[in-house]
Amino acid sequence: MKLIGLLIVAYLLGAIPNGVWVGKTFFHTDIRQAGSGNIGTTNTYRVLGPYAGTVVMVLDIAKGTVATLLPTWGHVTTVLGTATPLLFGLFAVLGHTVSIFDHFKGGKAVATSAGMLLAYNPIMFVIAAGLWVSLIYWTSMVSLASMVAFSLITLISLGFHDWYLTGIALVLTIFVFYRHRTNITRIKNGTESMVPFGHGYHKRQAK
Repeated sequence: MKLIGLLIVAYLLGAIPNGVWVGKTFFHTDIRQAGSGNIGTTNTYRVLGPYAGTVVMVLDIAKGTVATLLPTWGHVTTVLGTATPLLFGLFAVLGHTVSIFDHFKGGKAVATSAGMLLAYNPIMFVIAAGLWVSLIYWTSMVSLASMVAFSLITLISLGFHDWYLTGIALVLTIFVFYRHRTNITRIKNGTESMVPFGHGYHKRQAK
């Protein structure tokens, strides 16, 4: 019963639509009605600005981190052994993408997945964050940077023989690509939105 209860808590933590709540509470704006309509960090930056975007990113990462730490704090174990925290992290990611507080819609799972990684393997989180920031600077596209970073983390975890993380990362990579399918089309067409800095942005401006 404790296991089921904490898994529900993990889902509910992930389901908190931080972008929506921050937008409505402090900016009187529903970000679902502006920009891309997504409730995550990127659209929050786009619609509400960098301060709100940073707050939402931190909160969305925290959801994944706290949820992944729940079995440790609650002294819960399962047949999955050391993979148990990843199970809880996945429930948070599920909540973020299929939120009970947002008509079972949600974000694209990037920040909450990063939070799960932070709790499970902090060193791998630092590697992932470094890759993501570098890729954003090079491409100026958050969507492309996210998809490439997820793919690379899957390969890196495979190289370290962390089979649990490799399996979870592979599933999440496929899911992230699926949630970014419209972005992929825009990337191919050269119409994907860019952040106003970095190599890709300056290259497009120079054309």
